Formats: sequence, C-alpha cells, structure tokens
Amino acid sequence: MNIILITACPSGMATTFLAAKRLEQAAERQGWHVHVEMHGELAPLQAATAEQIANADLIVVAADHVPAPERFEGKRLYQAPIADALPDPSGFLTTAKRDAPLYQAPTDAPAARSAAPSATEGQNIVAVTACPTGVAHTFMAAEALAEAGKAMGHTIRVETQGSVGAQDQLTDKEIADADVVVLACDIDVDPARFAGKRIYRTSTGSALKKPRPTLEAALAHASIEDGNQSSASSEGKSVKEKGVYKHLLTGVSFMLPMVVAGGLLIALSFVFGINAAEEEGSLAAALMKIGGGTAFALMIPVLAGYIAYSIADRPGIAPGMIGGMLAADIGSGFIGGILAGFLAGYVALAVTRYVKLPSSIESLKPILIIPLIASLVTGLVMIYIVGEPVAGILTALTSFLENMGSTNAVLLGILLGAMMCFDLGGPVNKAAYTFGVGLLASETYGPMAAIMAAGMVPAIGMGIASLVARNKFSAPEREAGKASFVLGMCFISEGAIPFAAKDPLRVIPACMLGGAVTGALSMLVGAKLMAPHGGIFVLLIPNAITPVLLYLSAIVVGSLITGLSYAMIKRGATQVAIAS
Repeated sequence: MNIILITACPSGMATTFLAAKRLEQAAERQGWHVHVEMHGELAPLQAATAEQIANADLIVVAADHVPAPERFEGKRLYQAPIADALPDPSGFLTTAKRDAPLYQAPTDAPAARSAAPSATEGQNIVAVTACPTGVAHTFMAAEALAEAGKAMGHTIRVETQGSVGAQDQLTDKEIADADVVVLACDIDVDPARFAGKRIYRTSTGSALKKPRPTLEAALAHASIEDGNQSSASSEGKSVKEKGVYKHLLTGVSFMLPMVVAGGLLIALSFVFGINAAEEEGSLAAALMKIGGGTAFALMIPVLAGYIAYSIADRPGIAPGMIGGMLAADIGSGFIGGILAGFLAGYVALAVTRYVKLPSSIESLKPILIIPLIASLVTGLVMIYIVGEPVAGILTALTSFLENMGSTNAVLLGILLGAMMCFDLGGPVNKAAYTFGVGLLASETYGPMAAIMAAGMVPAIGMGIASLVARNKFSAPEREAGKASFVLGMCFISEGAIPFAAKDPLRVIPACMLGGAVTGALSMLVGAKLMAPHGGIFVLLIPNAITPVLLYLSAIVVGSLITGLSYAMIKRGATQVAIAS
C-alpha cells in the first residue's frame, strides 16, 4: 500500500518532526510504502510529486489543515490534528485507512480563488512584529507566523522590531513582490514603506496564539492604506484604529531602554557602597549622574514624546517631549508625562487636520506652526492646570507606598503579582509593569521588585511542572518546559504561553496563585529592585536587589506553588502545543 504522510504544526517544529517519524515507523511496520512530506524547519520540505500522488492509495494529513489540497482531488484523504497522531500512531493510521473519504474540492473553490487567491495558492507575505518591550512576544510571534505561512504553502518573510532595533529587515524588493503585508504590532511602526500594498493589522498576541487564522484573515481582509503619514486623512484613520492603549504602549516601549539603562547604572553605583555616590568626583558619583541624573531625567520626556508621536506622527514629538520635561520639573512624574503626551499628541493632530493655511505656506506647518501651537498649549496646560494637582496626587501615592503597613503592602503585592500572571504579557500584565516602571523615577522600588518576581513565576513554574510530572508531558513538551524555565529566569513570562494557550483553565489559575504569593512575599519582606528587567541575572550586580535571599525565596516559593499545583491538576492526555 502506498501512502503519502503529511505533518505540519505551525506552533511547534519539534512536534512536526516527532509526529512524522513516529507515523513513518508505524506505517513501515505494517509493510506500507511511505513518502513523508514534513512542513517544518528541522528538515527540508520534500513535497510529493505528481507521480507519487497518482500512485498513492491513501493520503494521511496530521495537521490542522491540508497544504495545497487541490492536488489530492479524487484521492482517499484523511486529515486530523497532529495531537491525535502522537499518542497512538498505529491506531491513527488504522483509523485513516478505515475512514478516509475521497477528497473533493469545494464546489465554490474557483470563486474563492478569484476573490482571495491566497487561500489556496502560494502567496508572497511579508510581516512585521513589534511588542511594547520587544523582548519575547516580538520574536515568538515572528516564528509562529513564519511556521504557519510555510505550512500553508506560502512564501513568508518576517521582520522583527524589538528592543535591539529591526532585525531581518525586509528589502524593497521583498515588499514590492508581496501580495499582502501583516503588521502584528502593539506599538506604532512606520507603514510608509508599504504604501500601495494590501495591509492587515493585528496584535502580536493574536499572531502568536493564532498564527494560521491570522494569516487567513490577512489574505481575506487586507486592504490598501495610504502610506503617507503626513496626510491628515491617513493620520485620522491610523489614530482611530490604534486607540489610547496602543499610544501608551508606544511611549512605554521607547521609554523602557532609558529605564533599564538608568536603573542598572544606579545599581552599579551601589557596588561601591550605598552612599558612595555622595563623594564628588568618584566613579560611583559618575555612574549615579549618568543613570539617575541623565537616563532617569529623560524617561518622562521620552514617554510623553513618543505617546504624542504615536498619535500625531513626527509633529507630535517636540510638544510631547516639552510637556514631559515640564511634567518632570513640576513633579507630576509619570502620570503627568502620560497626560502631557496625550495632550500634545491630540493638539498636534488637531492642528494638522483643522488648521488650513494657504498653499504657499502649508509647508511650514510641520516645522513651525504645529510645534509652536502644540508646545504652547501643552506647556500652558501643564503649568497652570494639570501639573500641580497631578504632582500632589503622585506625592500622595508615593507617600502611601513608602509608609503603608504590612497588610496593605501584602495586598498590593497580591494584586500586582496576579496581574502579572493573568495574561502573560498582555494588557493587564503591561498595566502592572508600567505602574512599577513609572514609580522608579520617584525612587519607589518596592512595587517593581514584586512585579519582576511575580513575572518570573509562570514560565519557571511550567518548567517545574514538566519536570515533576514527566509522564503527563510528551518529549517535545518537556523540552519546551526546559526552555520555559530559562525564559522565566530572564523575566520573560511569555515562556508559559504555549502551555496557557492549550490549557488555560488550569495554567492561568496556577500561575496567578503562585504570582500572587510571590508578590505578597516580596512586598512583605520589603524587597527593592533598582532595574526593571534582567530577571535573576540582576543579582550579579551587588545591591541591585535587597534583601537578596528573601527575594529569591519569594520567587522559589511562588514558582513551586505554580509548578506543583499544575503538575497535580494537569490531565495526562492533554497535549500542549509547543511554541518554537
């Protein structure tokens, strides 16, 4: 008996390879002649030839869809999810031989192809992924889209715009040849180079968790946008689509390198002693001046400037930064910076859209009229209306956090810890993280310590679960658990996403429980963290985290709670989709 065996798993290269090998061995034990078509990156794609398809008695597809199904017209074809093939490959093949029907293309296939040819034909796709922190979601979403595109038979290239800048940049030729552009971005990216192309916008979370439906939606619903961001009409459309949350995340993403660099430099100054920076001319004083006096001083202006940039493009940067600097000088902190950014952005946008000038001086608008009016309005509002009340609110908040009793500290730790573990890098997680980062400028370090400790728990916990309950996890899942453990140590909560995506009703509560306990313990022991990122490796810098042993204990306790609780409640038959 001649069969063609096809495996594809967009969220896991290891699963694709493992299923192919196990099914091939099971088929050979039955004396069948097998051609394996594996869609993944662990081995080159060896697509079945027309002759092999003609001679095949059975087509077996272990995937969520059939790659290029029209080539199997009139052949017996059996298709089921790849997870069904792994536990019992021999039984899977027996079921396929017994139940496979003759494949017939849908009667409306020609019409579907004419409306959206990419649904069944290989298309050229280019994509950009960018998340607020540019650490994990950016690259994981890129991998998921790339795997899904290849499994669907398309040519795809993905550019990542992470915290280290753009990588695998798309060339002008690749963009010109593309049939569709996918912008899976949680922050503002410049779409000018995609002018005239069909563009589909989505989030990194959607691209990571549902890569194939994302590409299908892009191929079906992408539309041409005006790439000229100086156009008022295109700006209006962009703002409408992005929303307030995305503007805020854009500002946070540009601010974050300032905070990380400044925090680590301040921590390095403490290596020479807690009060060593007070000695003029010393290295410790220089490090403190660079980190606290300069990097942290730029934090709020950059936050405000790039919130305004997200709203009004380049004309918003100058008034946004001016408003942010005023917010810092007045003492209204990150809250004032956020308000200044939105105020500057929307004033600049309003001037762009509604102030009409003679064509002879229209060119002066972006370099003279918009910065002048937007900066004037933003500055006056910050000085006379917003600044002082917001400064009072921030002072009260800071005083409350510094002087709150142990009960309130524990409750805050529980809240922040649970938020960090609720959606693993999503809006709730980012809200808690932004809160902690903003407080660093006012030298309030306790919440940030609880936030980072709790954010490490989900990924570490999944690694512990895959080790403790090995019999409940397949081999590739255990490998994913090891990767998750390492990601957790680096403060990358997204390492737990593959587990949460498949089994959310068990994974999310287990993560939130461990995160809440860790956050509570961190606040209870009075832990303080100078740098907002780096995970366990920040411990290499003396005095960056205090007290070290109790802080580590909080992380260990929470991770064990998450790992052991999930190991207990996980069903052995539940196969977790592994994100490569």
